Amino acid sequence: MTIVPSRAAAPPTAPTDKGIGPLLRGWREQRRVSQLELALRAGSSARHISFIETGRSRPSEEMVLRLAEHLDIPVRDRNALLLAAGYAPHYPETPLDDPSMDALREGMERLIQGYEPYPALVVDATYNVLAANRGIIMLLDGVPESLLMPPLNAMRLTLHPEGLAPRIRNLRAWRDHLLAQMDRQIALRRSEPLRALYEEVAAYPVPDPDEEDEPIDPVPYFALPMQIEHEGRVLSFISSISTFNTPMDVTVAELAIETFLPADPATVKFLQTHIS
Repeated sequence: MTIVPSRAAAPPTAPTDKGIGPLLRGWREQRRVSQLELALRAGSSARHISFIETGRSRPSEEMVLRLAEHLDIPVRDRNALLLAAGYAPHYPETPLDDPSMDALREGMERLIQGYEPYPALVVDATYNVLAANRGIIMLLDGVPESLLMPPLNAMRLTLHPEGLAPRIRNLRAWRDHLLAQMDRQIALRRSEPLRALYEEVAAYPVPDPDEEDEPIDPVPYFALPMQIEHEGRVLSFISSISTFNTPMDVTVAELAIETFLPADPATVKFLQTHIS
């Protein structure tokens, strides 16, 4: 499946018309860092941080970037801080189909294709699927066309009652894992599109505990598996998510590659037999 640009990417964060102060204070409080602690980290003073937050002082562009780094602010929102302080954005947001992204796209395509026969996919900041290999496509067999219309969304496909959810044997545990993952990302990114997706998928009906299939547990797992029925058997996978180290572009910062490692020998044998 060829990597395609998502048309539902998170919009840029709009800077406040009150300057950088309220934005910086909000991020600092969200990270539970005091003015003194932030000042020590950034090589400044608590007085200077206080002046920035109250609008009495305008930080330099270098200081804005330094504070954002020490507060672990996503690059999209670092641009918003810079704009609020009166500077130009520092990080570009290059469309994924731009020619300058050819090497990135081709590299990710080779990576997920090389992972076959095991499933792997590429998603954006709101879990829209940008690329998937044959292992993923196999698992989506039987999912209604209405859920496969672009933009495909990994969370929606997994948790929707007409998607993969009825086939996931340990749905409640896997659902809790996915919702907790999204909740952590919402806290980090302050993404309204991601919050809207969370509220949507969290509202999907879940079977009562006595109605849910018992998960299959033939071996002791080293991490929570997703146990999913496929062609009359149960396949077990452990997922891993990779992101880019020190991204310098908003688009790249919001990409993630999720791979699914077979969690038992039976799953390995099935995939090697059915995906050559």
